[in-house]
Amino acid sequence: MKAAVVRAFDRPPVYDDFEEATPQRGETVVSVSAAAVSPLVASRASGTHYSAEAALPFVAGVDGVGRTPDGRRVYFAFPRPPFGSMAERVAIAPDLVVSLPDDLDDATAAAAGISGMSCWVPLTRLARIPPGESVLINGATGVSGRLAVQVAKYLGARKVVATGRDEAKLRALADLGADVLLTLGQPAEALRAAVRREARDTSIGVVLDYLWGPSAETILDALGGPSAPRGTSRIRFVQIGSRTGPTVSLSGAMLRSSGVEIVGSGIGSSTNTELVSGIGEFLNVFTRARFAVATDVHSLSDVARYWSGAGSEKRLVLTLP
Repeated sequence: MKAAVVRAFDRPPVYDDFEEATPQRGETVVSVSAAAVSPLVASRASGTHYSAEAALPFVAGVDGVGRTPDGRRVYFAFPRPPFGSMAERVAIAPDLVVSLPDDLDDATAAAAGISGMSCWVPLTRLARIPPGESVLINGATGVSGRLAVQVAKYLGARKVVATGRDEAKLRALADLGADVLLTLGQPAEALRAAVRREARDTSIGVVLDYLWGPSAETILDALGGPSAPRGTSRIRFVQIGSRTGPTVSLSGAMLRSSGVEIVGSGIGSSTNTELVSGIGEFLNVFTRARFAVATDVHSLSDVARYWSGAGSEKRLVLTLP
């Protein structure tokens, strides 16, 4: 069958022949119609993600949309290696498949799946938002961050505080529901003071962190230490991505002096079945909630041409006939 095949970690996948997976007991075969290049997919294909497979070659892709043999239109995720979602067909376990609503098209569902997982699963399972609490989204100007703004508002956040480095993109988040915009281009002390003020005035209860690195370190410092706000509920800091740095410097005193709880969200922190279940919930309210995600759609046969140009403003979606 034809697929997007990763033959080297330092080059884009190529459209080529690859062996077809033999379904194991209980698995179903999905004929794939669309699959997206999320940061998770790109980093696994480059061998840099912590869940990346070491053995080459393999088929790129973590999730996708397609049809089962009985004609049911589904979203699926996490096929077993070396088979990925960017192929004509994929064998998948039944608990990693969810039905799609008729009002959600294939490309949008494929583009939204993993990005929706990054915010819907934390905000509905790991760090639920009680009435009166606000959500801070660190790194809100990318595809996933923009969806997180919309989801946090939909789930009842009192206010959504968004951070980003690109000021034009940051300002545009107001149209999606962001109430407070904090530029990451300002000095660290100014950002620290702004986060402390918002934590005190708007009762930040959850932080969704897509960046890690220096900005996350500043935010954590703002939420702890002798100048941190007191008397608030525990702040759940959910670490999702590390776009601007793999590590932070974290003092024990910060944790001891605050109500901050740090938890990770991603592959391994929840079972794949739990993640797909959460994505299914998200996709089934997507249209009703009027969520939006920008897409850049091309044929899977052009994967090598468009792979390196996959940007943060639109999600690259590769389709099959």
